[in-house]
Amino acid sequence: MPPRTPDPRRDPPAARRNPPRGGRPDDDGPAPARSGRGGIFEAQAYTPRGRSVREQARTRTPRATPEAPAEPPTLRVVDGGRADEPRTTTRPPAARTAAPSDRTGGAAGRTGGAAGRAGGAAGRTAGAAARTGTAAGGRPAKATGRGAGTAAGGRTGAAGRGTTGAGRAGSAGGPAKKATRTTTGRTGGPAKGGATAPRPPLRRKPRARPKLADPNRRLRLGAFLALAMFACIGIRLVTLQIMPTPAYADGGIEDRLRSVTLFASRGGIYDRSGVPLTHSVEARYIYADPEMVKNPAEAATKLSPLLGVARSDLEKRMAKRKLPTGVWSNFSWLARGVPIEQAQQVMALNIAGIGIGRDERREIPGADLAANLIGFTGEDMTGLEGLEMRYDDVLRGTNGKHRFEAGNGNLDTPIPGGYNEVVPAKPGSSLTLTIDRDLQYEIQRSLSENIRARKGTVGAAVVLDVKTGEVLAQASQPTYNAADWEGFKATDREDAATSFVVDPGSVHKAIIFGAGLEEGVITPKTVWRIPSTIRKADVTYADTHPANNAKMSMAGALAYSSNVTTIKIADQLGAQKVYDYQLKFGLGKPTGEGMPGEASGRVLPPDEWNGSSPGSIPIGHSVDVTPLQMAAVYAAIANDGAWIQPHLIKETVTGDGRHVAPTAPETRQVLSPKHAAELRTLMEAVTTIPDATGVSGRIKGYRVAGKTGTGKRVVDGQYAPGDVASFIGMAPAEAPRYVVAVFAYTPGGGGGDVAGPAFREMMQYTLQHYRVPPSTKAAPKYTAFP
Repeated sequence: MPPRTPDPRRDPPAARRNPPRGGRPDDDGPAPARSGRGGIFEAQAYTPRGRSVREQARTRTPRATPEAPAEPPTLRVVDGGRADEPRTTTRPPAARTAAPSDRTGGAAGRTGGAAGRAGGAAGRTAGAAARTGTAAGGRPAKATGRGAGTAAGGRTGAAGRGTTGAGRAGSAGGPAKKATRTTTGRTGGPAKGGATAPRPPLRRKPRARPKLADPNRRLRLGAFLALAMFACIGIRLVTLQIMPTPAYADGGIEDRLRSVTLFASRGGIYDRSGVPLTHSVEARYIYADPEMVKNPAEAATKLSPLLGVARSDLEKRMAKRKLPTGVWSNFSWLARGVPIEQAQQVMALNIAGIGIGRDERREIPGADLAANLIGFTGEDMTGLEGLEMRYDDVLRGTNGKHRFEAGNGNLDTPIPGGYNEVVPAKPGSSLTLTIDRDLQYEIQRSLSENIRARKGTVGAAVVLDVKTGEVLAQASQPTYNAADWEGFKATDREDAATSFVVDPGSVHKAIIFGAGLEEGVITPKTVWRIPSTIRKADVTYADTHPANNAKMSMAGALAYSSNVTTIKIADQLGAQKVYDYQLKFGLGKPTGEGMPGEASGRVLPPDEWNGSSPGSIPIGHSVDVTPLQMAAVYAAIANDGAWIQPHLIKETVTGDGRHVAPTAPETRQVLSPKHAAELRTLMEAVTTIPDATGVSGRIKGYRVAGKTGTGKRVVDGQYAPGDVASFIGMAPAEAPRYVVAVFAYTPGGGGGDVAGPAFREMMQYTLQHYRVPPSTKAAPKYTAFP
């Protein structure tokens, strides 16, 4: 046994040197070169002594002699070496009885068998066998396919089973192992003593060599993928930099955009001369952030005097509250339309959580001037009543928007050359009314004074231009301050001219007389014997100035407002004719002048008349009208029988300054000009015949035609207590320019006594205001009882 080297993993230097060549029995030639394959194929199996089988094969060992046979290894690894060499099987018991030299011979046999199988090592193994055979007896020894090797000196080794690793070690020139002598002497055969030959080894199918990845292929694939990736990135970069890419250029713009609302001002309402009745001015709104207000009670105490809002109300608005979405509110209105100076005082208080913003407020210079017509707006500048509500869509503007690109923090200003989009605000259109501001003021003043003097509660006055149908003034009593409308009752804000429904009374008789003239029932010279009373069904109708069956002219009948004469004319006209002329004169439906909520009134068709209707309807009872409807009737008589729809809107001025005329008013011919002139002449007797009902309406220097009336107020289809006195007239009578209608709801009194004086004041001012020259001819002489 050779001595152990200090490093069991390495051979001693002598073992690494090539053994001398000279035909020594243990010199089987040079060790075979390694296969060159790395990895698992170069693994070495170590013996318990610290050496591998391969290293022991390379180590020089003493020649085995009969006196000193080779010492077998104490422990040998029988499974190892290269993966393509088959494993050896366990020797049978008979083979295990052979001498140690037999095992050595078996190893040499395995070497020969391996040489027979491997093409590369076959030559070296055959050469060694030839040298061995020559030394033995002059002829070469044959190696069996089963691994029988010929030993040096003509001795044949016994058959044995060898592993691929052992055969490779034997053929590599390791120390020669003497073959065990047999009974045949030169060829392999049964051992001495009748020992049987060893059993052939069992071959096991070699394990498939694992297919390992080729590193060169991996490198080429990885390089290809990397190049493809960089090529894609390069192409994309070129596309983004050179090709048009607005979608990517604007990709992050939303984060940099700021939006500012450009408020559109609400259009104004002006009188016929362009004097503002109401218009919008710049203001501020005051708001609170409840999350930031630390002490609402203290803040409310400071703000209440400046804003004119109750402290308790302000405190409630500043209290923290949740929105329906469950989020805490961070905005609450405190006041709208605050003057700029007042808003600056609020900001000077420096209250945390209180802020201001741009707003507008409605300014009404005349306070209550035409307030019942104009109406008012809410805090959000939405029309709530009157013309503000009726024409809200016209007056309201369209807000614009300024969207621009801005920086953050201190750079929150528009970026030069950045995104900039401006949608201009479109101001609302303005309305130019037919109302004359100065005339409106005087009519309103006169009506109010006369109603109060008569202890009346409701009154209305209307002034119409008979040639155009324009409403020059339209006053109501009571009235209110439109700039502070919340302090007044809803009934005070109504427009009496279009919502005050009454029985017209005797002013309705002009329709019957006009129909009688137009239908040929009467003429201006007609004279009838008129009884003091007339009965219809179970109702008796009497005159306030009874004729006592005397002859009465048509002028006298109008001057003394004869009920009996009017009923007799209606009887000859018939119910259908009366109804038709009522409709022609515009009764029973709204005039459409432009006021919201205008009442339509009501006239009964003939099939709804009862037994007393032929008596009540002609004299203005059982008929529901508004003051404006009756004013339009008299304007038609004054306009040569042509009815023109009353209207308030003269023109619309758009936000860009264009003047747009409204739709032409509806017109229709009700009476012929001849019969209209005859009717005006008859009605002039009302103000000229002594003791006539309308003498209180005389105007010095002007001829006046008109009619008085005493009716009832209708509330929810029922007559209300008290009387409605009325006077409707035109002047100058020979060529009328204007019609003035006055209605007054008082505890009692006739139209001449209550409404006559008010009519005189209003008509006189109207004629002087428009510089109408006085009449040049005196009124005709009338005889009531010829």
